[in-house]
Amino acid sequence: MKVTEAIFLQSNTEYEKCPKPDKPEYAFIGRSNVGKSSLINTIVQKKGLAKTSQTPGKTQLINHFLIDQKWYLVDLPGYGYAKISKTEREKFESMIHNYLSNRENLLCTFVLVDIRHEPQKIDMEFINRLGEEGIPFCLVFTKADKLSKTAVDRNVEIYQQKVLETWEEMPQFFISSSVSGTGREEILQLISTLNSEF
Repeated sequence: MKVTEAIFLQSNTEYEKCPKPDKPEYAFIGRSNVGKSSLINTIVQKKGLAKTSQTPGKTQLINHFLIDQKWYLVDLPGYGYAKISKTEREKFESMIHNYLSNRENLLCTFVLVDIRHEPQKIDMEFINRLGEEGIPFCLVFTKADKLSKTAVDRNVEIYQQKVLETWEEMPQFFISSSVSGTGREEILQLISTLNSEF
């Protein structure tokens, strides 16, 4: 699938204020500093669409982008960001959870995890909660360019073993790099397939 147009639509703190749910929608989320904004910009091939930053926790709203007038891409705030107050964190978590649970046109949530690290408790808790609530998601392993192929395969294997402690099967996953573009076509292919079924 080609992407020819990506337009920022709006930012919100409440799912009720999001655009009319009349198009298929895909959300991207992960821990702070996982490379989410870079991946979004790579997918739509538009530098600076999602704001990248050296400072984790920059995304603090539900950000909607309209892609080719056909589907929505949503940039969600990162979870697990330590340098905010407990009250602020709870507010973010509530905003994200309300959006994920209630957005009827949300076809898939792409949960980003940094391939360089072993499974993190906070990531496992997040994907387990999605599973418990029946919210469709895929895993995206980011920053694959930072490791050798052998190390990538090994770390994915470790992740699979961890997931299979609580899951019957491994959710669909992608290996990605915003530097090399790895994973872009495969992610867009899934979106294209789901769009056709909407």
